[in-house]
Amino acid sequence: MTLQTEIAKRRTFAIISHPDAGKTTLTEKLLLFGGAIQMAGAVKARGEARRARSDWMKVERERGISVTASVMSFGYDGCMFNLLDTPGHEDFSEDTYRTLTAVDSAVMVIDAAKGIETQTRKLFEVCRLRDIPIATFINKMDREGRDPFDLLDEIEQTLQLHVTPVTWPIGMGKTFRGVYDLLHDRLILIERGGGAKDEGVTCSGLDDPKLDELLPADAVVKLREDVEMARGLCPDFDLQSYREGHLTPVFFGSAINNFGVRELINALCELAPPPRTQAASGREVKPEEDKVTGFVFKIQANMDPKHRDRIAFFRLCSGHFKRGMKLLHVRSGKTVNLHNPVMFLAQDRELAEEAWPGDIIGIPNHGNLRIGDSLSEGEAVRFTGIPSFAPEHLQSVRPEDPMKAKHLGRALEQLAEEGAARVFKPYFGGEWIVGVVGMLQFEVLADRIRTEYEVPVKFEPTSLYTARWIESDVAGEVKRFTDANRTSMAEDHNGTPVFLARNSWRLDKAMEEWPKVRFLKTKEEMV
Repeated sequence: MTLQTEIAKRRTFAIISHPDAGKTTLTEKLLLFGGAIQMAGAVKARGEARRARSDWMKVERERGISVTASVMSFGYDGCMFNLLDTPGHEDFSEDTYRTLTAVDSAVMVIDAAKGIETQTRKLFEVCRLRDIPIATFINKMDREGRDPFDLLDEIEQTLQLHVTPVTWPIGMGKTFRGVYDLLHDRLILIERGGGAKDEGVTCSGLDDPKLDELLPADAVVKLREDVEMARGLCPDFDLQSYREGHLTPVFFGSAINNFGVRELINALCELAPPPRTQAASGREVKPEEDKVTGFVFKIQANMDPKHRDRIAFFRLCSGHFKRGMKLLHVRSGKTVNLHNPVMFLAQDRELAEEAWPGDIIGIPNHGNLRIGDSLSEGEAVRFTGIPSFAPEHLQSVRPEDPMKAKHLGRALEQLAEEGAARVFKPYFGGEWIVGVVGMLQFEVLADRIRTEYEVPVKFEPTSLYTARWIESDVAGEVKRFTDANRTSMAEDHNGTPVFLARNSWRLDKAMEEWPKVRFLKTKEEMV
């Protein structure tokens, strides 16, 4: 096995969507095709029905939403997939943004009835910043939805992206009969019980009499008209344009009926890019380089509730990794011995004896690794572009039992390392301030602190408006600012100084009075 061969087999991608577009259902069906699971689960399963494999946290199972990114590795048709299922709910968007730094392409899931929704647009913008190639899956064609041409036009106009249909739907809702594969000239029909009948009927184009035999006359006429119009209006599929992030191939299907999923996974094998070159300070790191390099893009606490574990999710960028390797932890300058790295299927894991560029491995971690950390085989390489966002909502938190204040402190620090929230310790006062991007995160945090750390807590509103990290190029300026504003200062879990403003006027005034200090809303985790 050569490095080049293994790189060519890898496909590392994320699934992004607005909540309820069917993202987690599609994830399950892709795992089913990859043979990673025997039976697909439902997000809102009842009774004995299986839960979605990618939603493994207790709070996810209770609420029927994905609140943390999960990684699933599986093989299919000669390719090795690393699939990252991201939180759909906008209140957990920061986890999604960071996850997108670790992938080489994305699948955007759109509800056929609703089209592009707010969260889809936000996530797409993040993909665009990183030139991530996007394939689009228009889901729920088994229900009544919008006209396919309207949906294609909306994607093109809203996202400023060229669109090329790869499959074209035949009817929708009760009259949904299947799709026509435009790239391979195949007719793929849906069975009454859901799913595709077989690999599809190969045709010699749309004039093939087989179409008249297999479809009602009105459906054939409409299919021929629609495809002719689609081919006239949309550009031909161009692999380079897709891989550069300018064009999206579009697939139609129904994830819940397992229809259209095979065409999507086959296309990812055929068209999606293998591991890409990664940006680092001072140079670019190519996957085929001999030396191992990579970065931590996520920390997850308590994946195994029996052990207070923390797993660092590590994206391998170059080289051939082997278990037991010693790697340089660039931020601290120390050597890390990787005895027990793991591969993932959501919460389940197994020891990773080796890994290749594009793979995501888990490193058991006792607080030494942070989001944004780089590891390498000796070179002090620092990967760039992993974002942290200033929280939009701030509340104080205290334990219901005052004797558990220390336990709460430890829980908050672990959750802060994970990136689940920002945790600030004010210079004055004994309370902790927790900052989040979306209000639902407070409920989930309270739930997790209670179930995972056995510390019931109360979150309470504060009079604080916002938090900003502060830095300056002028020596001593941050200390002078801190001394002058001690009652409004705090530290985050990394010990970085943070200014807590009580209102927008206070923030504007501080910025005006201290022009040499930068008040950061977004901070790049490059350490």
